[in-house]
Amino acid sequence: MGIRIDGQRLRRDLEELGRIGRDERGGVSRPSFSPADLEARAWLRSKIEGAGLCYRQDGAGNQFGRLECVPRTVMAGSHIDTVPNGGMFDGAAGVLAALEAARRIVEEKVPLRKAIEVASFTDEEGNLVGDFLGSRAFLGLLDEKEVRGGRTSFGLPFAEVLEATEFTADTILAAHRSRPDLEAYLELHIEQGPVLEEEGVPIGVVERIAGKHYRQCAFIGEPGHAGTTPLELRRDAFLGLADFALRATQLVATRHYGSVITVGKAALHPGSFSVIPGRADFTLEFRSASPEALAAIEKDVFGLAEDIASTRGLRFVSKVVDRTAPVAVAPRLVGLLEEECRSLGYGSMRMASGAGHDAQVLAGACEAGMIFVPSPDGVSHSPGERVDWDALEKGANLLLRALIRMGSNL
Repeated sequence: MGIRIDGQRLRRDLEELGRIGRDERGGVSRPSFSPADLEARAWLRSKIEGAGLCYRQDGAGNQFGRLECVPRTVMAGSHIDTVPNGGMFDGAAGVLAALEAARRIVEEKVPLRKAIEVASFTDEEGNLVGDFLGSRAFLGLLDEKEVRGGRTSFGLPFAEVLEATEFTADTILAAHRSRPDLEAYLELHIEQGPVLEEEGVPIGVVERIAGKHYRQCAFIGEPGHAGTTPLELRRDAFLGLADFALRATQLVATRHYGSVITVGKAALHPGSFSVIPGRADFTLEFRSASPEALAAIEKDVFGLAEDIASTRGLRFVSKVVDRTAPVAVAPRLVGLLEEECRSLGYGSMRMASGAGHDAQVLAGACEAGMIFVPSPDGVSHSPGERVDWDALEKGANLLLRALIRMGSNL
């Protein structure tokens, strides 16, 4: 079937959505349930209904556009929320490519044996209470304690954020009850890295998605006068953190090549001139596409932290903030996407995703696959995020062909 997406219409949709939440620094700030996000949700609903799809929203704010057929459903989508001062393509490209594919199926009256559903999941970026709030709610995987009593990344109680919306903790926790009979989920996404551009390949077929482990950590020592306490007698929490950050990075780089570790935020206390830091709070995350490597990193890294603390007269404490398991993409979908790439004449390469995605969560309920398109210069989560429009059109055509093929087969 020679049906193709309308690339100019897809571009107009992305540019239009990208103006919602535009901030003074030139990026897009559209965290879930913010005023900008609520405006974007209304915009997306109008687009879904304008495409001739049946619109629905579940109790977690996940938005769907359904081309009804039989209960068995093939879904495609992503998310439209952003990190603060983020870009206009992360997530949004996947939602609007799925919408364009469904729109073309409607326009061409393509006969299907299964329902096609476009999805936009709430808070993939983790600005509220842990990553993947929407897709985890969709599957009934949320931590009820966090939903009812958690705080957002901005420090506000989640319950306070919900007061400005139509949603409650109860509706979010019950969202999974309206989940359709799901057969497969496909997600198009910008790569958020430089590999496809460097290789000159327009399409990445994802075969693995890395798992991640988030912790809030601290080294605890003893504050003291910076002018009168000899270096050899100090219990300097910052030196513990500095030593740990360097050695943990070296450890992961040498023992667990291909995995990554990051200290993303640090705060020293009391945080003043002339005072030795008595406490160093920091965030720690590590990621790997291998479950075995992820477990080994956890053991090695926290063993190192305890050794450093003991050597420097400190205490090390930590608590888990979030965990996501690595996922192997369904081999059937990898093969199907590669076959359709060859049919369309598009070059492709298999690759792993170091970033997490809703597809990773959906893989717990159905077959899930991902299509990557290049991110020029590998930039993402910033105002400089861009897309190769020609490659995006190719990726959307691939998504369209895959949805038609999967929706047509029994």
